[in-house]
Formats: sequence, structure tokens, C-alpha cells
Amino acid sequence: MRIWKCFGWSSALCLSARLLQAQETNEVELLKKQLQQMQQQIETLTRKLDEITKSQAPPSAATKTEEQKKLEQQLTAELAQGGATNAGSANAAPAAETKQPWSPSQPITAARAGSSYMNISFDGLFAAGTSTAKDIDGGTQLGGHDPKQRGFTVQNLELTFDGKVDPYFRGQANIVMQIDPGAETIVEAEEAYLETMSLPWNLQVKAGQFFSEFGRLNPSHPHSWAFVDQPLVNGRFFGEDGLRNPGARVSWLAPTPFYSELFFTVQNSQGETAHSFRSDHAGKGFLGRVNDAGRVKNLGDMLFSTRYAASFDLSDTQTLLAGASAALGPNGSGADADTQIYGVDLYWKWKPTNSRGGFPFVSWQTEAMLRRYQAGAFSEDLDGSGTLDPGEPDLNGDGLIDSVPRETLTDWGFYSQVLYGFRKGWVAGLRGDYVGRTSRANYEGVYGNDTDRLDRWRISPNLTWYPSEFSKIRLQYNYDDRRGIGVDHSIWLQFEFLLGAHAAHKF
Repeated sequence: MRIWKCFGWSSALCLSARLLQAQETNEVELLKKQLQQMQQQIETLTRKLDEITKSQAPPSAATKTEEQKKLEQQLTAELAQGGATNAGSANAAPAAETKQPWSPSQPITAARAGSSYMNISFDGLFAAGTSTAKDIDGGTQLGGHDPKQRGFTVQNLELTFDGKVDPYFRGQANIVMQIDPGAETIVEAEEAYLETMSLPWNLQVKAGQFFSEFGRLNPSHPHSWAFVDQPLVNGRFFGEDGLRNPGARVSWLAPTPFYSELFFTVQNSQGETAHSFRSDHAGKGFLGRVNDAGRVKNLGDMLFSTRYAASFDLSDTQTLLAGASAALGPNGSGADADTQIYGVDLYWKWKPTNSRGGFPFVSWQTEAMLRRYQAGAFSEDLDGSGTLDPGEPDLNGDGLIDSVPRETLTDWGFYSQVLYGFRKGWVAGLRGDYVGRTSRANYEGVYGNDTDRLDRWRISPNLTWYPSEFSKIRLQYNYDDRRGIGVDHSIWLQFEFLLGAHAAHKF
């Protein structure tokens, strides 16, 4: 049933992509015209240079005429300008590979064998600050890359390898290191995948370990976030590590006059990176139950997700991107217990035509999600002996065997953020978060209100300074209001440096 639901979502989104074809400018045709104009200019300059060369004796390097030098300089400038135009077009097709000198803004090429190569880059992300909360790690801060303690936090040390494998595939791996509050170093393979480069019909396949294409924030890495920490709804539904697992993804770039892409993904549904699905939550209670991750027995034990995204140029200065996502799979609370997560997202950006270095600009991003969690019946008497034996869970510590019925839990949340790049290198931001439940669950009548479901909201203003594209300094304040706990105040100073450069992030 889950896979048919997911295919149904994909079919509906695909139909929507067809219906959205309309009156946008054909970027490919525009690019072709620009290239033709450049070719004509280059041919004209070359012709002039040939005429002068024929009319004079071949000059040496020291005796070139001023006119020849001027023409050569003009030709070089035209070529450079054409390359910059192509690089700056967000929707332009990649130009033929040319041999250019390396610059600091490019990844460091560590090895090359023919047309294959490997780039290496490193990103360091740190935070310092304090909070009035007693439970910073896992309390006010839900993300694995959020600040975790008073004082200093090593949020993320990310080593990225990427490159072209052959004419058919490119590969990327992100190895992440963190230092937890106990000073222990944690190393994990956050992503490691292959992507096809030359499939027909605008298709692409990705396979390996990767973030699920759900919404805007989940597939992105912490260094690209506009705030110090991840939104509350992402932490509550996807856990501290985001939704990611081994699997395969197929995407289709629809032949519309605007950007329109459909994604369909199949991944494993177990582990701590599948927080709302088949995770055992380290043996701790989750939504009133002790969960079992289980094993993959058939296709129904997999996690299916789909996403559709479309982008439109509203004017010469405004762009809008809208998306819808869904993730469906089993959870570990009992037999035939499923989780469904649905999301919609919107991104709008204004940038004047005379902007310099990307400034000034205004952007608005928002995501809303709904989770339906089918929780199985549960008893603390796991072996059915009639007594609470050592090792069996006692979730409320009353020494009695407690049981809860099968039920469906519905939770929802959203965040909305505005960024204002008011001068080059300076960005002011404001984000609002909210998470809550639709109704009190049966298990909460036994164990008491669950803080993982209670209403909570947060306001976060911040200010970021980018001294260059390789570093940033960010100051952020969080006002947290948790029902049943109260209000907490936090202030964080984040700093980042980058060696080499990651590939460009998606718009």
C-alpha cells in the first residue's frame, strides 16, 4: 500500500508539471542566441586581425603594431566576458570543459587520471555561547549539528571528496567529524554516492548513502544553513541527523520552459537516521513505546519518498520556487505500523538587476510538515510473564506493568525565515518556528504529557558577516517557549572557515 501511495504522489506531481507549462522564457533558446552573438563577434575580430596581418610583414613580439595589440586585447576581453556570462546563468547548460588556471574559489584537485579527477575541500563550523536551559543537548537544541553546551561546540568538521569518475558517473563523499560534550570524537560517512551524467530523457539516478529529497533544508549541509541551528520541525520529525539512509533515487527534469523536477527515492527505513520510522531510539521510549528496528523482509519494509519542485521567474528581479514532498514507511512500534510525513515548501528571492556580488537581496523561505504515526499496542511486560522483570522497560518508573492501545498520532509544525542582505557581506535574518500536536494521545494518559509532542515555539533573530566567500561569523539569539517547561534564552556566536570550495548549492 505504501509504494502505491508513493507512486500515486509521483503520478499526481508529474501531471502537475505538465499542466504548469506556460508562458516562461525558454532559457535554452536564449542561451543559444547569446552564444551565436559571441561567435559572430569573435569571427569579426579574427577577420580584422587576419587582414592586418596580411597587409604587414609578420612582426616580432617586440614590433607588434598598437592596433594588433588592441585587437588581441579586445578578443581576450570578449572571450572572458562570454565565459563569465555562461558561468553566471543559473539555468545554463554546462559549457565544454576548458583548461583554466586554478583559483582559491575552486575545490582543490588532488588527483587526475585522464578525464577523471578528484577534488578535496574542508569546512570547519564552530559555535560558542550560553543558554538558560538545563537541557541544551536534546532539549532546546534538537539537531546533531546544533550547539550542544555552554562554552564551545565543534558543530561540524566536513571533508568533501567529489569528482568525475568516467563519462557516465560522478561521485561525492562527505566525511563528517564532531566532538561531543564528553570530548569524544565522532566520525561518520554522512553522504557517499554516485550520480549518472548521461542518461536519456532528462533522467538521473543517484545511488549510495545520501540525504532524502524532502523539503529544502533536509538535503542541505549545516555550513549552508542560514541559521546556527536546524528548525524545530526538522528535529522533531527527522531527528538530530536528518532523514538519510542507503538507497537509490531517480529524478526527471521535465521538458517545461521553467525548472520542473520530480524525484522518487527508495531507502532503508531503519536506524537513527530514520527517526520517525524503524529506529529503536537506543532502547529508550519513543511516543510511549519501546521500538524495534527489525530487519528488511520485503519491499514493504523500505522507506519511499517523493518530491516535486518547480521554479518560476516572476520578473527580472524575483524568483519563486515551490515544492511538495512525502515520505512513507514502516515504524518500529509494532506489526503493520506505518509512518507518513507530508511537507510543502516555498522559497522566494528578490535581487535587483544592478546588484553587485549578490547584494542587496531579500529572501523568504518556509516549510510546513504533517506526521501521521501509527503506533502499535504496547505492554511493558515484554515476555508475557505477568511480572515486570529486570531489563524490561518501566517508562514511568511506577514499578507496575503498564499497557497502551494501538493509536494514530498526528503532529505538525512549520518554520518561516526572512533574510535581508543589506550590504555586501552582511545579512540580517529572522526565523519563527512552531511544533505541536492535534490531540492528546492515549499513552499520555498513562505516562503523562510527552515533551516530544507538546506545543513549542521559538523566535531567532541573527546577523551574519561574510568577510569573504571562505569565512563567516554569525551572532544569533533564541527565545524558546516550551509548554510544560517554560521560557529559555540562548545566545550563540558561530564561526566558519572553508578550504577549497564545495560545489554550488541548489537555488
